[in-house]
Amino acid sequence: MKGFSKLALALALCAGGASAASAGIGAEGMGARADGQWGGEFGAGYSFGFAGFSLTPGAGVLVGDDHTRAYGRIEAAYKIPLFAKVGVGARFSGDHTRPYGTVSMPLLPMIAIKGNAGPKYYALGLTVGY
Repeated sequence: MKGFSKLALALALCAGGASAASAGIGAEGMGARADGQWGGEFGAGYSFGFAGFSLTPGAGVLVGDDHTRAYGRIEAAYKIPLFAKVGVGARFSGDHTRPYGTVSMPLLPMIAIKGNAGPKYYALGLTVGY
């Protein structure tokens, strides 16, 4: 009986930890200024989360008047329940790597307004998902 109670406790802890973990796909549409160019930034990512913290790799394109540039990014953030998600990220485009801060605030359950700001990079728009 003693071994069974230890097994039950271990399974309950694992189940509790699994329920605190989250993951999901998301998309973004933002107006942005990156590397001296204004344009629309359209991207997607996959967020892995646990206990309020998340890691979100993603990719997309910055579309401007005379150019289209692909980018990659990774963000680490912490979600303050019912208020905001705050974090840091890095954006990779061509030969440039730009660190930035990020803040998003929920508008609806799966839609948030998001802003990014860093050296030579600014963006403001909406996210769906995650």
